[in-house]
Amino acid sequence: MRNLEFKEQMREYSQWRAKLIQTIDMYQQWRHRYGLQDTQSDNTILNILSGLKSDRITLAFAAEFSRGKTELINALFFAETGLRLLPSSPGRTTMSPTELFWDEQGGSYIRLLNIESRLEDVSLVELKQQPNRWKHIPLDCNSPAQMQEAFMELMATKPVERELAEKLGLWNKREAAEQGNANPDKVDIPCWRHALISFPHALLKEGLAILDTPGLNALGTEPELTLSMLPSAQAIVFLLAADTGVTKSDLEMWRSHVFKASSGSKQSVAVVMNKIDAMWDDLAGEKGYQNAIQSQIKSSAETLKINEKAIFPVSAKQALLAKVKNDADLLERSRLATLENYLANDILKERRTILMNAIIRDIGFMVNESLSLTDSSYSNSISQLEEVKKIDFENKDMTGKLLAEMRDKQNQYMATVENFQTSRQVFLTQAKMLVDSFAKERIDEIVNRTRDDMAKSLTTYSMKQNIRKLFDELRDLLQESVDLTNETRRLVKAIHKKFKDEYGFVEIEPQLFSISTYQFELEQVFTEGEAFRASAKTTMTEQSIVINKLYGTLIAKAQHILKQAHDDAATWSSNVMTPLMHQIKDYKKQIDGRLLMLRKINDSKGNVAESIAVLEVQLKQLRRQREELAMMIKLMRMEGLQFDNK
Repeated sequence: MRNLEFKEQMREYSQWRAKLIQTIDMYQQWRHRYGLQDTQSDNTILNILSGLKSDRITLAFAAEFSRGKTELINALFFAETGLRLLPSSPGRTTMSPTELFWDEQGGSYIRLLNIESRLEDVSLVELKQQPNRWKHIPLDCNSPAQMQEAFMELMATKPVERELAEKLGLWNKREAAEQGNANPDKVDIPCWRHALISFPHALLKEGLAILDTPGLNALGTEPELTLSMLPSAQAIVFLLAADTGVTKSDLEMWRSHVFKASSGSKQSVAVVMNKIDAMWDDLAGEKGYQNAIQSQIKSSAETLKINEKAIFPVSAKQALLAKVKNDADLLERSRLATLENYLANDILKERRTILMNAIIRDIGFMVNESLSLTDSSYSNSISQLEEVKKIDFENKDMTGKLLAEMRDKQNQYMATVENFQTSRQVFLTQAKMLVDSFAKERIDEIVNRTRDDMAKSLTTYSMKQNIRKLFDELRDLLQESVDLTNETRRLVKAIHKKFKDEYGFVEIEPQLFSISTYQFELEQVFTEGEAFRASAKTTMTEQSIVINKLYGTLIAKAQHILKQAHDDAATWSSNVMTPLMHQIKDYKKQIDGRLLMLRKINDSKGNVAESIAVLEVQLKQLRRQREELAMMIKLMRMEGLQFDNK
């Protein structure tokens, strides 16, 4: 598959997303038009729309130095510039993790974060919200040469005192001794900790984002890359060199970072065996060349414990050259097409599925509720019209009888409202306990107390024990929330069942809060934390640096997960009773409408024919309301969303 086709796939994905946004926006307007809106539902829909509009397809590239990773990115995405846009010359390499995307508001730029920021107790996420902390370099997108020159800054290094390099995690005495330079006065280190690059490339404008991670050392010293950025990417592309196969450092990166980042998730991982052109051998012939590649694939698959089909042999260097020169034969020999096909189809398809599942989870319940309420109103209007027609053609004396029935229903409504308020109060008490179980104050108390205990620790062993104690206390807090979640779910089901059985309400399966996602994410953090706690590097690192790293990454992520659980529980508890409130509101509207019409007929303030005409107009409006909703549901299904009601 040519790069042009990948662009077309991205464009098609972008158009699909735009249509989905348009349809969901139409649905929100429909709710407002027919008085079915409420604050919680509006906020949910607005959050969905905001998420869809800012959605990005993130591809993370990970490899040790000199595997040709940056060259592969150039070949895949930026060959049309006619230049090696991102710096990837021999002996020169990108030194800092780099994110490439399009920031429509900010325009074209490179932002660089100084390496010394590693010493601060501030996460990358927070620093990204502080543009003044970054060096800003404007990019002239009409001048590929200027952009190429600006990108060279990514490779900048500087000499610093050995002690500073050690504190930054960029120098290790044991490793330096192995290289025969144990006591240097100065150490060359990267100038930049992280780079953000925004420019209006066609793929980036369609929502593609690229994460370029430089080497094992960067992953090891920047835990946020492993804990947050790699796992959040839609796919990780891991590079090997065909001439070396899986080296010791490749295997360490794979086990410690790449495989761990994707473990337990649906995230795709592609292993690219680059530099197959190094194996081109005219003497061995084509058969010998193919056998050599297959042998290396088989060996690498066995070492990494993956399927051979997950390994893509390519020559990024030759692919870039072929695209620049428009050489179809050389491009075919580079074997880039198979990898492009995988990225264009498998990754985008998987991302679409993830988005669809998230939307169904968040608004599928609302759509099904809207359908049930609209059908109920339509059926009741038909029933009311038939009643009034009987008064006209069969027995006008039925009016009194029907009035009495409506008054009974009005009394029943008052009992329903009273019962609902009682049930709602019981639920709100239970829901508050659930939401409070995730309260920031509770979490901060545990986090701050254990941090103080760590700082007071006199030995590394004592500090490590306090780290374990912190994880155990957060795990206990979550278990308490699990128990409260189960109780609250049972209560919600019981309330919905009661109103169905006692008052004949439409059965709408209540949306239930689930804590399993947060449990899974926290356990991943705890697993990573245990590895951090037990590592030899933690033992050898200065205590204050260990604590800062722990709290700036692992604990910050745990706090973020628990905050998300708190916010989601609060949103759910505000929303889950809304369907019953809508049914009660609709029930009252029907009763009031019938009573008013029957009284007018009974008091001779209007004749039956006029009432029939009014009801027929109402029925026509309800029919249009149903047709509009059915049309939107059809559009959503065309975009891949399948709700419960068929």
